[in-house]
Amino acid sequence: MDITAILDSLDPEIYTLRTTAPGPQGRLPLTAQLLRNATSGHIFGLTQNAGMGWDPTKLAGKEFLILSTQGGIRAPDGTPVALGYHTGHWEVGLLMEEAARTFAAQRAIPFAGYVSDPCDGRSNGTKAMFDSLPYRNDAAIVFRRLIRSLPTCRGVVGVATCDKGLPAMMMALAGTKNLASVLVPGGTTLKTEEGEDTAKVQTLAARFAQGEITLDYAADMGCRACGSPGGGCQFMGTAATSQVVGEALGMSLPHAALSPSGAVIWRDMARRSALAVMAMEAQGRTMADILTDDSLHNAMVVHAAVGGSTNLVLHVPAIAHAAGLRRPTAGDWASINRLVPRIVDVLPNGPNHYATVQVFLAGGVPEIMLHLRDLGLLKLDALTITGQTLGENLAWWEKSERRGRLREKLRELDGIDPAQVILTPEKARAVGMTSTVSFLQGNLAPEGALVKSTAINPALLDAEGVFLHEGPARIFGSENEAITAIKSRGEDAIKQGEVLVLLGIGPASGMPETYQITSALKYLRKAKGIVLLTDGRFSGVSTGPCIGHISPEAWAGGPLGRLRDGDMLRVRIDTRKLEGSVDLTQPVEGGNPGDVLASRPIHEKLSLNPDVPDDTELWAALQSVSGGSWGGCVYDTALIKQRLNFNAKK
Repeated sequence: MDITAILDSLDPEIYTLRTTAPGPQGRLPLTAQLLRNATSGHIFGLTQNAGMGWDPTKLAGKEFLILSTQGGIRAPDGTPVALGYHTGHWEVGLLMEEAARTFAAQRAIPFAGYVSDPCDGRSNGTKAMFDSLPYRNDAAIVFRRLIRSLPTCRGVVGVATCDKGLPAMMMALAGTKNLASVLVPGGTTLKTEEGEDTAKVQTLAARFAQGEITLDYAADMGCRACGSPGGGCQFMGTAATSQVVGEALGMSLPHAALSPSGAVIWRDMARRSALAVMAMEAQGRTMADILTDDSLHNAMVVHAAVGGSTNLVLHVPAIAHAAGLRRPTAGDWASINRLVPRIVDVLPNGPNHYATVQVFLAGGVPEIMLHLRDLGLLKLDALTITGQTLGENLAWWEKSERRGRLREKLRELDGIDPAQVILTPEKARAVGMTSTVSFLQGNLAPEGALVKSTAINPALLDAEGVFLHEGPARIFGSENEAITAIKSRGEDAIKQGEVLVLLGIGPASGMPETYQITSALKYLRKAKGIVLLTDGRFSGVSTGPCIGHISPEAWAGGPLGRLRDGDMLRVRIDTRKLEGSVDLTQPVEGGNPGDVLASRPIHEKLSLNPDVPDDTELWAALQSVSGGSWGGCVYDTALIKQRLNFNAKK
């Protein structure tokens, strides 16, 4: 490039300048009382509002804030000027616009702010994953600071979609207890008509490396996985599960989760959400009235019924902590998962693997809750942002025109019976749908571990619903080392029967997810049934006998970090009782497994990763003091101050 074009412009119009301008016309709606009592910040804020072009005569209206995770620069016709990180935040500005116009039509004044979010799919297998979970806490803090930085704000609409941005928004709204607020889930992308879904397409590299697909096939399928430019992925991963959980908490309007991005029904949801937050404010209700122990119970019940992402075991306690509620424990999750049947057939769980937009048309969260209501599993008196209780919302839904018309639309568009997507509990049992999460222990997981048991291939279970595997350990000290072995066709390739052990990716390293590993294990023909053990976490779309959150983590001296290649391991998962164990049974040198684990030094492959950022190390230290991963990886101010011996008084 010519340096001249960088140093200066050749456009003569750049010298068309002025140093003064007339300024806005009109008068601020000031009164003598306001001037005597208002802060300088309030008055200057009105001045800036007029400076940005708002009609000065309309500046006496109530002020509402719209926050979102919008990313990229989208031209008015929808074409990209600059790309976002992912489809999930690409179109949410349209939802903000709908809410803003609704506020303005009601003579309120809308403000907007943004904290964009990363994409776990884009980050998988890269150094960016070290920032993924820590980002959630940072974003929640910034969202709350933005809310407090508009001191005249009367209510908040939070618009978000994906894996970390949506939990961050929920944490922010939960922690803003003195304001009316509503969560607007950003929806889902459409299923592509002639391509792979956004879960399977992430395995193109591994399948090509194994000779299972051609280069032409990979190039074709890689281009066409997204059926629409906006929305979260088409499967019940962390993004979709977070939308479902937000609605089950009562933070969103009924039937808001999983709406198809860009559709009229999606835009309409944003308009009605703005009306809802204005009604909340007028009635003196805040998010503190919505988030209660009962609403947390309902969210956990719906999570189990939908077969949701295990990442919500991290996010729901964080939301509870932000709201000042007791954080649910692993025992609470286990109890609820034993009570609640999975009744939703959706990617990645099956058996028929419907897309999230098809779950929406089948009735979404309210339809799921009708079945759960009839089982007596819900707290129906929990208040929601409609101003009605959950029970009242469900009574409306049951007889609503919306319900009937959308369920019929699913038959018309896709030829699918909605009762095959959201099943009765009896039908779900009849087709062998197991409950969602099993919590495991054993000598390798003395403080617990978990597995999305609903996503284990039924062919791997015995007649009693038990998965049992015994095999030799294969130790990996990094995700890159493991994926190299998975892709390999040489002597270092993984072998049937091995138990892959991935060390050192727990909270101390930022707890990166490992979807490139788990997806390859699902879709590669040679990897069917191979077991994975790790102290890290998984993508919400991960499937198979993949055991994560093993605690204590290797970096905390956990026994996982003391395993050796060739150690015989035993994994047992009872998918009906939702329990099991992960054990070392025969050490390579012989002897009692417990004694051997206690005497061995940590594995030489457990070495500090120089790519873990300082910011993430700080996050790791703070969340460790605050209860760790089972406590939601939060920052507990009181505990941190106690540890630091910081005694400043409020």
